[in-house]
Amino acid sequence: MAGGGPNLECRMYESRYPEVDMAVMIQVKNIADMGAYVSLLEYNNIEGMILFSELSRRRIRSVNSLIRVGRTEPVMVLRVDKEKGYIDLSKRRVSEEDIAQCEERYNKSKLVHSIMRHVAETMNMDLEDLYIRIGWPLYRKYGHAFEAFKVIVNDPDTILDPLTYEVKETGPDGQEVTKVIPAVTPEIKVSLIKNIRRRMTPQPLKIRADIEMKCFHFDGVLHIKEAMRKAEASGTEDCPVKIKLVAPPLYVLTTQTLDKDQGLSTLHKAIEACTKEIEHHKGKLVVKEAPRTVSERDDKLFLEQLENLRRENLEKSGDENSEEEDDTGMGDADIDNAGLNE
Repeated sequence: MAGGGPNLECRMYESRYPEVDMAVMIQVKNIADMGAYVSLLEYNNIEGMILFSELSRRRIRSVNSLIRVGRTEPVMVLRVDKEKGYIDLSKRRVSEEDIAQCEERYNKSKLVHSIMRHVAETMNMDLEDLYIRIGWPLYRKYGHAFEAFKVIVNDPDTILDPLTYEVKETGPDGQEVTKVIPAVTPEIKVSLIKNIRRRMTPQPLKIRADIEMKCFHFDGVLHIKEAMRKAEASGTEDCPVKIKLVAPPLYVLTTQTLDKDQGLSTLHKAIEACTKEIEHHKGKLVVKEAPRTVSERDDKLFLEQLENLRRENLEKSGDENSEEEDDTGMGDADIDNAGLNE
């Protein structure tokens, strides 16, 4: 081992080279007279080449518009010469479907690789050894090691305990014997499980919808509260629904769930329940933003917006006389504490 430490460079898959007609993920390294030299990211950065004639189906006006140094993208394998180490690739022959499948596989492989690399480093062993013992057997058995890792989150023993590994030893009589030993030592197992759980425990998604709700009926505020209760009652234990007032007449419905489709359909149901209740009392509900997943950043921006609106409302209500406040404020007072069954 160079430099005494473990070798943490290794391809992601057992085959050293990709198959012909397979889409692979590459990074463009440099552009020469004949074409572009690239690294095959899943195959420990071995070199491949995309000839200019394989860049596009159309006439090429500008190579730079089609390929840029540093860019990562899927391409199709045309030829592999294992003797010489030549790999010819094509950008123009890769279909949308190939691109989607390649990106999905690469993202899974990259996560598996990152976990494996971390474990190898922690255990002070070569990454390839870890792949030979654990990674590649799981690829063979489950189609992709990622699928096995997903199960390891909750049930490590079923996946890891059956894995074995052959070692050759010289017996006392000088004969070479093959011994079958468990592939996963207790130390490797602890490190692997810890890393997989840290990286692969699913994070709940936040789903949100924005609505406007008005009811000019005599008891409008009470009807709005009741409609909000109906919306929240549409939630389930796995998918609880919360509805909050932003500033009249704007309300926000949110839920958190591990299952995106379930979350979206639950919020749709909540909006339906809310609409039915408010329309029953001659009120009106308009969906401003349909249910969608929101990121942490969206959430932060939303909270800031909420804070600004609150501040504006406070300033306004401080300026206005109390009669007017009774009028507009009811929708407001309503619901900061509108029996939102927290």
